[in-house]
Amino acid sequence: MREFRRSLPMSLLKAREAVMKNFTPHLRANDISAQQWRVLRALFDNLKQGEGELEMSAVAEQCFLLMPSLSRIVQHLEKRRLLTRRISETDQRRSMLKISQSGIDLVEIMAPQSEARYQHITEVFGCGKLELLYELLDELTEKLNADEYIEKAD
Repeated sequence: MREFRRSLPMSLLKAREAVMKNFTPHLRANDISAQQWRVLRALFDNLKQGEGELEMSAVAEQCFLLMPSLSRIVQHLEKRRLLTRRISETDQRRSMLKISQSGIDLVEIMAPQSEARYQHITEVFGCGKLELLYELLDELTEKLNADEYIEKAD
């Protein structure tokens, strides 16, 4: 077995924690969790691309959230009036989500602060290395998702 310090999952977790250390105070100052922010960002980006609503399962997939977690997040964001939820007209089992004007306002308030943190990370790590990291992570994700490795039982 490889050394713990060379474990890919642990290396990715350490990198995530180092990155989130830059964003967490900003999120806390706006009384929002990282998961709630991901949901708002997904809905905001969807709106900016000319789409109105997203089906809840699509949001779960985009944000890498399990449906029970997303349900709690949506309830909280609904209470804060940062998004709206309605039942799909074509399928009563599906919920449609849309960022509200208050949600848009919050994202637009937070965006410059978030971008400043990205700028800091870029300055510390380097623009070229950051772009390479994005490319490598995308490639790793793509290849592992396409891989059909199945552990064989002995």
